[in-house]
Amino acid sequence: MNLSTTLAGALVASTSIVGMAAAQTELTMWYHGGGNEVESDLLDSIVTDFNAAQSDWMVSVESFPQGSYNDSVVAAALAGNLPCILDVDGPVMPNWAWAGYMQPLPISDAALDGHLDSTIGRWAGEVYSVGLWEAAVALYARQSTLDALGLRTPTLDAPWDTEEFMGALEAAKASGDYEFAFDPGMAWTGEWYPYAFSPFLQSFGGDIVDRSTYQTAEGALNGDAAIAFGDWWQSLFTEGYAPVSQDPATRDTGFIDGKYAFSWNGNWAGVATLDGGVDDVVFLPAPDFGNGPVIGAGSWQFGASGTCEHPDGVAAFVEHALQDEYLAAFSDGIGLIPSTTEAAAMTTNYAPGGALEPFFGLSEAQALVRPVSPGYVVAAKVFEKALADIANGADVADTLDAAVDEINTDIERNGGYGH
Repeated sequence: MNLSTTLAGALVASTSIVGMAAAQTELTMWYHGGGNEVESDLLDSIVTDFNAAQSDWMVSVESFPQGSYNDSVVAAALAGNLPCILDVDGPVMPNWAWAGYMQPLPISDAALDGHLDSTIGRWAGEVYSVGLWEAAVALYARQSTLDALGLRTPTLDAPWDTEEFMGALEAAKASGDYEFAFDPGMAWTGEWYPYAFSPFLQSFGGDIVDRSTYQTAEGALNGDAAIAFGDWWQSLFTEGYAPVSQDPATRDTGFIDGKYAFSWNGNWAGVATLDGGVDDVVFLPAPDFGNGPVIGAGSWQFGASGTCEHPDGVAAFVEHALQDEYLAAFSDGIGLIPSTTEAAAMTTNYAPGGALEPFFGLSEAQALVRPVSPGYVVAAKVFEKALADIANGADVADTLDAAVDEINTDIERNGGYGH
């Protein structure tokens, strides 16, 4: 073989590869899953596939611990150092969009077809972010417990009403077989409160804010329905149905160990419960407290930062990541709900007949996103404190009135948050 010809051919090939790499515009992504090896490996595989599948964009990932992620984004925004692709928690997105940290995502309607609606982050009539998964909460119980206590097994079409739910707690308490009838998850704080507990309020007919205007919490958080909710919430603890405080280890294993008859928990705990030997666990729908059964919705999503000069590149990456095979892989890897029926059918746990299949139905039938407002990030903290105070014996009406005043002051201070 002619050496000069070989060298010339190699040079041409090398130059072509370099030219292709040079043509790829780098898109830096920040991600909240630092320290979670499984999650990071799954994301890295999607990024690697995307970078190899086209010649326009080159995504690189920088991961942060979840506990410090939001603060890192806010600090970077103030310093003008945001990446192009942001990972954002669904209920936080409107605040970041309003503040200019994010911009609309120019993604095609076809790419979103068939997705759980709660996985699509919208603000001011535009799509800003899209998630690869969803999460749902259910009432964990043992079928043997229901049978022993003579309780009807509720269904999506016929959930327990208030009387049936409280009757179930009373029966469990009276049996003497449990430390507490109900584990709402008091070891967890922060976003768990509005995500897990505001649906009870909404089922009573109240809310954290008035969603018709987003200009006030008056009436929504301190009206008759909200006070009825607050009285019920407080009764869980004063009547001894649930623990006021709880250590994290007991939260993780209390239901498995038989300390609680019922536990309010997410799909992410389902596999551990099954692996813990609870082979007759049933995942029951939320009770209906008068205005329909409700569970929380909206998980982590991807979008374009406000300073990104290539939102079309971000959209291209997100569309690539939304392929069913990736959604299924994330679900199998980290246990969360895939965002399409097709992807669910490809998974181990959410396919028809799968151990966690009920959670997909719960997301479809009962899910309600948290208030879609930039002010949510403040209102959520106010709501958490109010519920913690009520659980510890504070006057319900006074506590809710004070919470309304604090939320309304924040809304007014921020000019209505653009609503």
